[in-house]
Amino acid sequence: MRTHYCGEVKVADVGEAITVAGWVHRRRDHGGVIFVDLRDTTGLIQLVFNPEHQDLFSEAEKLRGEFVLSASGTIRNRPEGTINPELPTGEVELLVLSLVVLNTSATPPFHHNEHAHEDVRLKYRYLDLRRNEMANNLKVRHDIIRSLRNFLDKKDFIDIETPILTKATPEGARDYLVPSRTQKGDFFALPQSPQLFKQLLMMSGFDKYYQIARCFRDEDLRADRQPEFTQLDIEMSFVSEEGVLQTMESMIRNLFQEVLSDPLPDPFIRLSYEDAMARFGTDRPNLGVAMELV
Repeated sequence: MRTHYCGEVKVADVGEAITVAGWVHRRRDHGGVIFVDLRDTTGLIQLVFNPEHQDLFSEAEKLRGEFVLSASGTIRNRPEGTINPELPTGEVELLVLSLVVLNTSATPPFHHNEHAHEDVRLKYRYLDLRRNEMANNLKVRHDIIRSLRNFLDKKDFIDIETPILTKATPEGARDYLVPSRTQKGDFFALPQSPQLFKQLLMMSGFDKYYQIARCFRDEDLRADRQPEFTQLDIEMSFVSEEGVLQTMESMIRNLFQEVLSDPLPDPFIRLSYEDAMARFGTDRPNLGVAMELV
């Protein structure tokens, strides 16, 4: 289906015969030549359709946004004056010699560069996730989880999954209940956190545990509360408060360096609860904003 990803074609590939596949990001008809920006998960590449290939050119005239294509041809340098320095593939283009329309598309309710109401974006979530902003968010989330896992694995933590269908436990919110098919009148509860399970694991001698855990809390929406969310859950045995702080600080510093190339201070600034309340009036002050009480 393809030999190269769109966003990974380089000047070194000039003269190569390749095949790419993806979605029509935009189409530009300049009269004598048709240009199509083809998009996949890695980025864009410019396709060129010349009128001397009449059948191909006629097919290109019918292309519209979000059509799904597989295109084969030869990579060549872009003509002088048409290089796009803002695009990783901006020095090259694909002269198309063969085209397969894998799927057509109706006119989408919103385009990749348009602002749409959230309700519309949620209804057409598959289109929303094609936008760079949303796709990049998911890729950064993946990078965050990978960094956390790698760090904790090197520190000899063990990744253990705990049950999702369990009994109700005393937590800070209401439980989501799931009726049992086999035990009529009984219900499972979805976990608000793996708290009891990780304590059992410490009693079992596992020493260091972590989990990228799904949690469920039946409560009203707030800025920092969702009914379903993911958290990094950690528990450690035979460790001091200082040991926990050092491990977590090291993990966060490593995370920001790996994912954002943003070095954080070593050690972190520490404030007691009393100092934070006296100086800022809150137990979670934003030290990046000069809002200290006077």
